[in-house]
Amino acid sequence: MNTDNLLFICSRNQWRSPTAERVYSQKGFRVRSAGTSPNAKRTVTAKDISWASHIFVMEKKHKQRLIARFTRLVEHKKIVVLDIPDEYQFMDKELIEVLDDCVTPYL
Repeated sequence: MNTDNLLFICSRNQWRSPTAERVYSQKGFRVRSAGTSPNAKRTVTAKDISWASHIFVMEKKHKQRLIARFTRLVEHKKIVVLDIPDEYQFMDKELIEVLDDCVTPYL
């Protein structure tokens, strides 16, 4: 079992970050996903930020929102912007390939 705690963030926690959560939990990582929007299925919390050893955001705006909302908590955390646009459905085969390409170098 891997000891890394991966946190994946998108806007509404509907397609991209839940897909990443599913894919990487199947690879043996401890994973959470959340959204930055108040309308997200699961909104990111301070506990999520503290828990994470790796924070991956789908777009630059998500990083900006995390910094604005959790300034002190993210001060010493590396936030990786994956640049994955909101154009995929949950468990989309192409999305999984893009995630693999973008995330694997950091693990």
